[in-house]
Amino acid sequence: MAGGGLAVAAAGGVEFEAKITPIVIISCIMAATGGLMFGYDVGVSGNDLYCNLFLVMEVMISIDVFATLRKYQIRKRICFSVHLQRLALRGDRPDPEFNRKIDRRLMKLLNSNSGVTSMPDFLKKFFPAVYKRTKEGDQDSNYCKYDNQGLQLFTSSLYLAGLTATFFASYTTRRLGRRLTMLIAGVFFIIGVVFNAAAQDLAMLIIGRILLGCGVGFANQAVPVFLSEIAPTRIRGGLNILFQLNVTIGILFANLVNYGTAKIEGGWGWRLSLGLAGVPAALLTIGALLVVDTPNSLIERGKLEEGKAVLKKIRGTDNVEPEYLELVEASRVAKEIKHPFRNLLLRKNRPQLIIAVALQFFQQFTGINAIMFYAPVLFSTLGFKNDASLYSAVITGAVNVLSTVVSIYSVDKLGRRILLLEAGVQMFLAQVVIAIILGLKVSDTSDNLGTGFAVLVVIMICTFVSAFAWSWGPLGWLIPSETFPLETRSAGQSVTVCINLLFTFIIAQAFLSMLCHFKYGIFLFFSSWVFVMSIFVWFLVPETKNIPIEEMTERVWKKHWLWKRFMNDDEFDAQDEFAKKNGQL
Repeated sequence: MAGGGLAVAAAGGVEFEAKITPIVIISCIMAATGGLMFGYDVGVSGNDLYCNLFLVMEVMISIDVFATLRKYQIRKRICFSVHLQRLALRGDRPDPEFNRKIDRRLMKLLNSNSGVTSMPDFLKKFFPAVYKRTKEGDQDSNYCKYDNQGLQLFTSSLYLAGLTATFFASYTTRRLGRRLTMLIAGVFFIIGVVFNAAAQDLAMLIIGRILLGCGVGFANQAVPVFLSEIAPTRIRGGLNILFQLNVTIGILFANLVNYGTAKIEGGWGWRLSLGLAGVPAALLTIGALLVVDTPNSLIERGKLEEGKAVLKKIRGTDNVEPEYLELVEASRVAKEIKHPFRNLLLRKNRPQLIIAVALQFFQQFTGINAIMFYAPVLFSTLGFKNDASLYSAVITGAVNVLSTVVSIYSVDKLGRRILLLEAGVQMFLAQVVIAIILGLKVSDTSDNLGTGFAVLVVIMICTFVSAFAWSWGPLGWLIPSETFPLETRSAGQSVTVCINLLFTFIIAQAFLSMLCHFKYGIFLFFSSWVFVMSIFVWFLVPETKNIPIEEMTERVWKKHWLWKRFMNDDEFDAQDEFAKKNGQL
């Protein structure tokens, strides 16, 4: 039985009737578990970008950290720097036993702050050289203890595998359907989880990680497209953001799991952390078996009657002829495209491609990584000590999840542009305030940051995270998935995922050095990019809310002050004829 409201979208004078049916809601929820798996994969290894926080902070933070320090009634400054490569405890007690106590407590804090990549039992089994360095009392190596190519390969292999897999996923999404592509992703996830949880050597561990990366590539390719195509136009944005909501929930869940399993005795806690990824993997696989494929996909593959039947089922009405005919026409055009990736480069498809690539680039340059890196330090400053990572994960994670929920309810009411522009102002101001406070209060000669200033910076962090969570986080996936026409949608989404994973990998590799060199200036660096991306949105990103996907060209791109210059109908025909002659179509 159909339930909910009635979604009606006007397109070229034709209304598409669509009830908000239970099958649509359930299908979207089950498909969005692909985001849950992605988030957990990212979080379980230590958030990749977020792990080893204290190894890279090249700022002098005066913190009353350990009870041992109180015993001696002194305050010590901890110098965080990958360049210094040692722990500098400034004071008047060069006691070796005292320093060993500091090392043990500090390493305990470091281990609780990350994922499996800093769990002693995990390191002992797969990275003995790293484990040995973490146990040595040599102060000259305290902040190079996790510097290991194999360990780096473990975390980064997921992104590299996902980047490669997304090109194959483009083919399966188009030829085999969105549903089957999600099923393939689920199978990759399950096999990868088994390899990781049961790993006996580094090769087995890396193979598992690569399989998980393949799952990420297939899931991130198919799920956003599935959500955009199956949802009624009126609530397309909200349902699509379920993917990003699940990503944030997955990261939060992984953080909490890592914190708990790190305390398990017996050397198997890391296996539990990696093995629990099987829960979202199973949910995605089961969901892919139960949901129906999208009408767009079925019609595109020549299954016209089945596509029409599914369209009636998900829309909750028999009055689907106008939408059905539009999908058939879009499918006819799509079938003429022999080389969708080449077709993306045609002039008429450049606006969508530029927007998709720019959004993925800007998403990584919002500064979310700097914010999440610094959060645990502030919670430690506020006195949470060994539980700093837990409070940081819970508070910032909860803000992330709740703000993503806000986006679900507001994106189809306020629109995409409003959320991006408002968030730009909010993120810019938050980062500038953080930079000013750290620049004035935290230096080589400063006293404590102070509880009051630390609280203010934590508030600014939550302000930033909330803005990111209802804007650039989810909309970076939503907008590309709904703007490409059917004939280039799979290829366009493939490029979107590829660019996202590429810049995630680049930031992961470059961020440590950037943070060390820029110090508090890292926040000014990213705030400058936030300003640039806000200008980009103001002038170049059109509003797409409440517009059917197959009507984007007529109602969005042909009416934009700049992009309409790429959409001349006469040029369309000339481009198509030229492309056919040159084998691009």
